[in-house]
Amino acid sequence: MIPSAYEPTHPTELAVDAESLPPSATETATFGMGCFWGPDARFGATPGVVRTRVGYAGGTDLDPSYYSLGDHTEVVQVEYDPEAVRYEDLLAVFWANHTPFSAPRKRQYRGVVLAHNDQQRETAKRTREELESRTGRSVETAIETLDQFYLAEDYHQKYELRSTPVVADELEDIYGDAFVDSTVAARLNGFVAGHGDDAEREALFAELDISPAALSEVRRRL
Repeated sequence: MIPSAYEPTHPTELAVDAESLPPSATETATFGMGCFWGPDARFGATPGVVRTRVGYAGGTDLDPSYYSLGDHTEVVQVEYDPEAVRYEDLLAVFWANHTPFSAPRKRQYRGVVLAHNDQQRETAKRTREELESRTGRSVETAIETLDQFYLAEDYHQKYELRSTPVVADELEDIYGDAFVDSTVAARLNGFVAGHGDDAEREALFAELDISPAALSEVRRRL
């Protein structure tokens, strides 16, 4: 297993994050699904997902950046509770939310499963074969082994939430560097993008210790 890119350096101030599973108790999945902003939001609102982050992977160039990507692909990395959601469930979200039947125009936006171990690789292959059998079409999505994940620049992390600055600014003040890997930030990033259901949203809102102005801005985006 490739180790998590995140290890907490200090406790957060919000109880939801303080009670979240640490990286050592989660498993990690990495997917390329086109532009990484959308998948970051979609997985962030998925029950059982603990943390999300976006970055670059799948290539050989060292230290890629957004304006010097080399042969890497935009990817989302998902930390999840294996007791609450299966890797196969995450793959179902993956297959349903990118274009698997055509080759990408740019490697930057290709569909790819970057497996962290042999079990993930075999599960991805099986579900790809099931998709081909079900649709009668050839799937172009690659399945590879993750070598290295490079964290993307801050302004790409939780992009939908950052587009709601009243909330993002408040959370960044609370979390500092831990903002990227906050469960709260992942959930709110998904919610403001239109993902999740009313019950999931209200359950989280009831636990949040954020200002009325920030919560009102989240609700405005729903």
